[in-house]
Amino acid sequence: MVETLFPNVNWDRMWEATVETLYMSAISVVATFILGAILGLLLFLTSKGNIWENKPVNLVLSAIVNIFRSIPFIILIVLLIPFTKFIIGTMIGENAALPALIIGSAPFYARMVEIGLREIDKGVIEAAKSMGAKTTTIIWKVLLPESMPALVSGITVTAIALVSYTAMAGVIGAGGLGNLAYMEGFQRSRNDVTLMATIVILIIVFIIQFVGDFFTRKLDKR
Repeated sequence: MVETLFPNVNWDRMWEATVETLYMSAISVVATFILGAILGLLLFLTSKGNIWENKPVNLVLSAIVNIFRSIPFIILIVLLIPFTKFIIGTMIGENAALPALIIGSAPFYARMVEIGLREIDKGVIEAAKSMGAKTTTIIWKVLLPESMPALVSGITVTAIALVSYTAMAGVIGAGGLGNLAYMEGFQRSRNDVTLMATIVILIIVFIIQFVGDFFTRKLDKR
């Protein structure tokens, strides 16, 4: 039945492309979570009325985040080709997509982290300060735990965006399901290959959304 509906699909190649997409997505999500959380914390802490209030630093960070958030991903990949060649040694393959994936998504997630931190009740932070809590204690014991549902929800949205980014990266040789759909599906007029690659991407997205929603509900104390 499946072979009748998808006669041109090489299932070994489809599985290989799926693993490549999962690899690119997983590495990028972890790196984006770490970098985005750091950037988001810095944006929040250096903003007006907060612990490390520093207008020049906040303006520079905001500018960097806004610039990289605004560049379309496909253009960002092209702009980062020299940087990618320097870091990875090539612009072909799943590893070559990682710099653009991380640089493209970390600023997006940083804004979501900042928004999540701004939703924390100021009274909770002030109470921690009044008890003599150090900045590191406030970050680890107040800010991050209180904003965790928003952080998990944000990384879920970002992870889904990253899956779509891997598909775009695949078109210019990064591998994965995007590359398979374009090179072996579209270029060779094999619509069943493109359709199957799309179905697999949708399954990955649905799983990410389900897992993200599950943990967000578990962490939300309201």
